[in-house]
Parts: sequence; structure tokens; C-alpha cells
Amino acid sequence: MKIVRLGPVGAEKPAVMIDDKTAVFVDDLVADFDRGTISSGKISGIRESDLAGRTPVNISDYRVGAPIATPGKIVCIGLNYARHARESGMEPPSEPVIFMKAPDTLVGPHDDILIPPNSEKTDYEVELAVIIGKRALYLKSPEDSLDHVFGYSVSQDVSERYWQMERGGQWVKGKSFPTFNPMGPCIVTADSLDASDLHVWTTIDGEMRQDSRSSDFIFDIPYVIWYVSQVMELQPGDIINTGTPEGVGLGFKPPKYLVADQEVASGIEGIGTIKSMTRKTTL
Repeated sequence: MKIVRLGPVGAEKPAVMIDDKTAVFVDDLVADFDRGTISSGKISGIRESDLAGRTPVNISDYRVGAPIATPGKIVCIGLNYARHARESGMEPPSEPVIFMKAPDTLVGPHDDILIPPNSEKTDYEVELAVIIGKRALYLKSPEDSLDHVFGYSVSQDVSERYWQMERGGQWVKGKSFPTFNPMGPCIVTADSLDASDLHVWTTIDGEMRQDSRSSDFIFDIPYVIWYVSQVMELQPGDIINTGTPEGVGLGFKPPKYLVADQEVASGIEGIGTIKSMTRKTTL
């Protein structure tokens, strides 16, 4: 099942996709797709409901919101593709690199990406996002991890490299500007998708930049969830951005960073495509 949120910012309504172009609203069954909906099990009520008897709407008639409302946290895994690590001037890590991204960076899949004032090094990073479905803490083994997954989505971990890499300290400084995490267009529930080997890609103004597969992870999804659960509690609705493949702007010689009025399109097989325009921040 693919779930989606449609409507203006702050007034999105939950819906279930019938196909790539149409959906049916289910706001009479759940108020929203959020931590409460996931943890309460109300999502199972949607699965059991008669969606065929509902009036479909055209998704294109609505703004598509972030597929989950107000996540408690966004956990990110760095350098999880060996070739991306090397293009960043680093060796592939022996253990997962974990950093955080401010939850209010999350925006809809087609919302604008706002380039920070005076930024010359804003970059793109397509990532497979894992949405947690059940509390996970101190899991005994990676084999237990997938029982805690609610679903998957396409995430764009936008990054400002100057603040991330040249000002010292934690990467979070270059990761948490407003609009720096477009996500969507939907969440595909875990029972509908095997995420172990999916095509992952990004184009900038139609030029292919990132072109890889989730099977190229250094640390696969079960291992990542298990590892993160050893150092923090994962709650329903939390997001894990699982890492980006090679082809980011930083990796080109000279670098190909984002500028205003570019189209950033990213997609993952079986989930969909997100597409944003870059804009200058107006103060």
C-alpha cells in the first residue's frame, strides 16, 4: 500500500494511492499519518476498509505534503556507499556514521529547496528513507530489525558543504537549514516492498548525476536499524535516511553545486519520484 498526504502546508489530509495518478482520502478513518496513527495500529483499519467504494481524486489537483507528519527525529547514515565515501575524500567506514537532521527540515516532495543566504555549496543527496513502525531499542540482532519498519520513502538529504565540512564540529550544521529534507511522494508500507535491491537515482535539470542501487550499501537496512537501536530509542514515525550513492555535486571536479532555479529530481524504484526547484532564500 502507498499512503500519501494531500493539501496545503499544515492542512494535509491522509489518503491512500489507488495508482500513480489517483488516491482516495481516508481522513474519516485517521486524522493524519503520524506517530499516533502508526503506533496505535489504526493503519490496519485502512487496509481493511473498502477503498474501492470511495471517490478517487487526481493527485495532481493537490499539493503533495511530506508523507508523515511531525517525525520525532530524523537519523542519518553517512558514507554508506563506498564510492560516495571516496568521492568525499574519506575511506569507507568500519561502522555506521550517524548524525541527526532537524525534523522541521522535512517538506513535501515537490516543495522548493531554499538555498541559504550566501551559500555556494548547497548539494543534493538522494536517500532511501526508512520509517519506523514499532519502538526499537537494544535490538538483539539485525534479523529482528525489519519487524520494526513501517515503510519506505524517497528522501533528499540536502546539504550545505561549507557548514558541514569547513566549519568544524558536527555535520548537523550543514544539514538542518529550512526545506533541506524533501520527502515522498508517498510511503510504501513494508509489506509491499523489498527494499534490498532498488534503483536509486538523481537528475539535475535532466542530467543524470546519481545512479546506483540500494544493494550497494556498505551497511544494509537491517544492520543500520539494529546499530542505531544500540545508541538511541527509535519510535514510530522516526525516519532513518540510509545514505546516498556517489554522484553528489561535491564529487565532481570542479564541484557541481546547486544554484537557484534548478530542478532536482530523485527517484527510487517501487516508490516514486520527488521533484523540487531550488530557490534563493528571501530575507
